[in-house]
Amino acid sequence: MGRAFEYRKAAKEKRWGNMSRVFPKLAKAIEKAAKEGGGEPDMNPKLRTAILNAKAENMPKDNITAAIKRATGKDAKDMMDVIFEGKGPHGSMFIIECLTDNNTRTVANVKNPINKNSGEMLNKGALDFMFTRKAIFEFKLPEDSDVEELEMELIDAGLEELEEENGECIVHTDYADFGNMNTKLEELEVEMTKATLEYIPNTPISVTDEQMEDIRIILDKLEDDEDVQAVYTNIH
Repeated sequence: MGRAFEYRKAAKEKRWGNMSRVFPKLAKAIEKAAKEGGGEPDMNPKLRTAILNAKAENMPKDNITAAIKRATGKDAKDMMDVIFEGKGPHGSMFIIECLTDNNTRTVANVKNPINKNSGEMLNKGALDFMFTRKAIFEFKLPEDSDVEELEMELIDAGLEELEEENGECIVHTDYADFGNMNTKLEELEVEMTKATLEYIPNTPISVTDEQMEDIRIILDKLEDDEDVQAVYTNIH
């Protein structure tokens, strides 16, 4: 498999390794999508995607239903997407995606672990040249399907790369083609297991185990925060 496939697998394992902190994050994404576009998945593509990603992490159906009910109730909170960028020890860089109803709280919760562990916050856009935003789709190759034929079908939807291993596929497109690719895969009746927008490092760096311990202190603090949806790094 290619480097992108392996990086994707490793990042996923790091980011979603603890269900107790994952489910609240997934619930927030569902709530935001439902509040903005309504609680009917068939009529709300963003909600369909949020539910798809929640199911991929084995989030119980009752949790999903409860999140939709909260979002469509009279006491539903307004939430905003916020992105922070930071620099850590040993050349590490972070892009931190947050979903919050209290930006002041979130700013403090993101700054503290970075500033207290030999890091610093960066201005928005400072890491644009170091990361590329990609739309990434995961799905199982349909039975009796040919990978090369599928690639041809997906080119017009913005396909950049399709990797397949033991029937599991990962498709990469430019982030701007997320909607086009999502629609195309639905038209082909491909059973998607995940559909996300992610930041992929252009030049990942390697660190020693000892250095990684220093970096992990920041990552753990950030990923434990309920407002933080995802943390992307330039670590290989």
